[in-house]
Amino acid sequence: MSWLKKSNQVLGMNARNLKFIRPGATKNKIALVDDKLRTKKLLEKHELPVPRIITVIRNRKEFYRFDWTSLPKSFVLKPNRGLGGEGIVVTFGRKKNGKWVLPLNKEASVQDIMLRVSNILDGDYSKTNVPDAAFFEERLKIHPTFKLYSYKGIPDVRVIVYNKVPVMAMLRLPTKNSKGKANLHQGGVCVGIDIATGITTNAIQFDRLIENLPDLKLPLRGIKIPMWDDILELSIKAAIACGLNYTGVDIAIDREKGPVILELNAHPGLSIQIANEAPLKDRLLRVRGLKIQTVKRGIKMAKELFGGEIETEVEGITGKKILGIVNKIKIKDKKNNWHEIEAKMDTGAGITSIDEEFAKKIGFSDAISYYLGFGIKRLLTKEEVEELSKKQVWKELEKHKDIVAVAKIYSSHGISYRMEVPLKLQLGGVEISSNATVIIRENMKYPVIIGRRDLKKFLIDPTK
Repeated sequence: MSWLKKSNQVLGMNARNLKFIRPGATKNKIALVDDKLRTKKLLEKHELPVPRIITVIRNRKEFYRFDWTSLPKSFVLKPNRGLGGEGIVVTFGRKKNGKWVLPLNKEASVQDIMLRVSNILDGDYSKTNVPDAAFFEERLKIHPTFKLYSYKGIPDVRVIVYNKVPVMAMLRLPTKNSKGKANLHQGGVCVGIDIATGITTNAIQFDRLIENLPDLKLPLRGIKIPMWDDILELSIKAAIACGLNYTGVDIAIDREKGPVILELNAHPGLSIQIANEAPLKDRLLRVRGLKIQTVKRGIKMAKELFGGEIETEVEGITGKKILGIVNKIKIKDKKNNWHEIEAKMDTGAGITSIDEEFAKKIGFSDAISYYLGFGIKRLLTKEEVEELSKKQVWKELEKHKDIVAVAKIYSSHGISYRMEVPLKLQLGGVEISSNATVIIRENMKYPVIIGRRDLKKFLIDPTK
């Protein structure tokens, strides 16, 4: 059975999800998030970033009093209680003839903008066709990451938050079909996001799985969402601020401001399941009843419970385990006892290095004393290194049973002459026989630095 057919089974969860949505979702709270202006005010009160309001027109009196020539070169016009992106106008600049530039090479005059605002006031785009308010807000600047993937408009990320835990996320991309709006019903592209890494996975358009961006044929899998942890943090804080236990938080990434909250949704759509190839209900059940006290805890739970799809795939293809910058490792001392410590992975260093004091702790005190007996300075000039090599001091050092080699290390600080000792260590569940240089790292946070020579079986993800 295709995943699209499977998704039809979970789409029926609208009714079943009442057990998740209804608790805490009072009419007042739902009315709050349905009102974009009230939501903005609430989020600002909680010091959460939202697009700047230019002006609000609530009635005919304000409509006729407003100076339409005062509108800026670019802006976004929205109905306050709009649904599905209907009624929104995005402008990208103003021509010499006074008209604003719209998507698809169209343009709008002052009269066009006035007509759209008039229609909004009449309730043409509101959920219940009742009179509405119109507001103009700043147009966000697209982040460089998305320039190739977005047609005209600004992409956004929707995060479903339940019980203070982000349970599912998607990237929505504006296309030519959607006329520059990140609207899935109008032809925008939805791309699932791996919660742990912030990397995109599967993509859909009109609820059909696709691999590449329409027209440009760019692969949609593997896009790294910028400032991912900040986005997760904002989504939880926004959900807490509005008081809903279950909500969809829409966030855009401005080129200068970073993540900005666009709006909240008490009943977010279910296309997000198809792009993530996962039933939302299953994830909600795993989070239900958890005691989440802090935002940090909510993010940690989300990554532990719902992340790792991309890592598993990459590890399966490459045969290499993915590690973060800092990992816990085990090192065996000379008495065959294991010591667990935190070590930093450094692909810029060729050789693993170990702090002198820690080296003594695991049994290399005698070797260190022997090395220090040669009176070699910590930093050497090129001439001093040449003199040591000429005298073949390295041969004398290697006479000690625990000094297996001598390395010349070149760095921005100068040149150093370091002894290497044999190590048995466990990294990412893999046991490695290594030679490590010994260095004084008294002002460094980590007593062990793992270099490239010992990282050949691993891939390093700097975001972990």
